[in-house]
Amino acid sequence: MKRLIAVILTICFFVLVNAGLYFTITRRLRNNFSGASQLKMIDVSLYLPFEKDSKLARTGSSLRFTADDDLPVLDGAAALVPVYASVIDSCYPEGCVKYEGGVFSDDNYYGENFAQDSAMKYQNTVRGFNALVDGNVDLFFTAHPSAEQIAYASERGVELEIVPVGLEAFVFFVNKDNPVDSLTVDQIRSIYRGEITDWSEVGGPSRMINPLTRIKGSGSQTMMEKFMQDRMITSRNPMSVFGGTIGYSFRFYLSGMVSNDNVKMLSVGGVYPDADNIRNGTYPITANFYVVYRKDNDNPNVKKLADWLLSEEGQRLIEACGYVGL
Repeated sequence: MKRLIAVILTICFFVLVNAGLYFTITRRLRNNFSGASQLKMIDVSLYLPFEKDSKLARTGSSLRFTADDDLPVLDGAAALVPVYASVIDSCYPEGCVKYEGGVFSDDNYYGENFAQDSAMKYQNTVRGFNALVDGNVDLFFTAHPSAEQIAYASERGVELEIVPVGLEAFVFFVNKDNPVDSLTVDQIRSIYRGEITDWSEVGGPSRMINPLTRIKGSGSQTMMEKFMQDRMITSRNPMSVFGGTIGYSFRFYLSGMVSNDNVKMLSVGGVYPDADNIRNGTYPITANFYVVYRKDNDNPNVKKLADWLLSEEGQRLIEACGYVGL
């Protein structure tokens, strides 16, 4: 009988502990609007040049390089993979994109198996920009380089040509179940300065705000620091993980490349970040994106390609990729 009572008491203890954990943590996390944080890395295999089913813009080009030409090596930020992959598909000869082992790897999240002599690379913003400065990449597609990246080039005596080629919206996103649909610029800045800490302060439920940040040197983080005028939180309240998430990114990366039905983009000042509102200037947070190359690059095809991106054909391709032309 004593053993039976001990077993029953033990079971009751664990039931109470688990119930407590569920009601104090699990249930709150389940309903904390934080699915917005579950963004995945892009699937580069969807944007490979010369593949029949690739999701590339194929608008035609009068600029066509041959295998005998000195082909500029292209790399870029994750958000701009569709652009520079479409450029290669439109202007380069088939066979110039090469892989170690002959095939693209399913684990190739950061371009691990692009061959050394491939005309396409994918090293993402931080590694790819350094590769440009170091002379291993000819043209890099990116948001405006950060102060640290400019300093890296300067320290190595490298002058850069930074050419705007398109326009994109910088957007903020939350979980679709969050009832807040719009924030003002001042409210967003106050959230990311730690001055507004609860969704109830901006018309939402009584729940803490969990403001996500990105890694230093990434395109979106550089843009965010510029938007925040270099006054931004450096740490978060540890308890904010129980609240509702807000994050930031570029529009097409969020809506087109890693689209997630559980995430919604916020209007800013009542203006939604669609292509029309970016083009007509009513959406308040827009930025150019750029192609960057070394001024001392003596490959004539580098400038030829940069100029083509600004032509009617190049701008049509950028629009077809889902971005906004200049």
